[in-house]
Amino acid sequence: MAGGIISSGRGRGRRGGRPMSDINVTPMVDVMLVLLIVFMVAAPLLTVGVPVDLPESSAETLPQEEKPLTISVDSAGKVFLQEEEVTMADLIPRLRAISGAAQAAPGGEQPRIFVRGDRAINYGTVMQVMGLINAAGFTRVSLVAEAAVNVPAE
Repeated sequence: MAGGIISSGRGRGRRGGRPMSDINVTPMVDVMLVLLIVFMVAAPLLTVGVPVDLPESSAETLPQEEKPLTISVDSAGKVFLQEEEVTMADLIPRLRAISGAAQAAPGGEQPRIFVRGDRAINYGTVMQVMGLINAAGFTRVSLVAEAAVNVPAE
């Protein structure tokens, strides 16, 4: 082989030192997988509110137009308006202050109030909270329960 050029096959796709036009997507895939894992871990932590072990119910969920106010009673019997602890005496004045702002808005009406009660507390505590809310004139009040996973067939 006189005068012949022997090639080892290296550099075959790069003729004349031109830059490579292919995009290396491996770093982008690595970043996307890390973001996916971060969001999967962080999503359950984003639930806000007072931790309450709700009872189960097979009732259908109600349609919601606006975000409701949430009153929670935890297993120790403490009452929370949204995530802030309040006493029974302070509950109604705070609700009236919030509802006054909601009713003053155009087309305003009473806010929807959800009452969440831990299954470990006395039923009377939840009824006392509901009685206070009702006596204050709030009529859009609902009890919250977890949806039952297995409903027994009749």
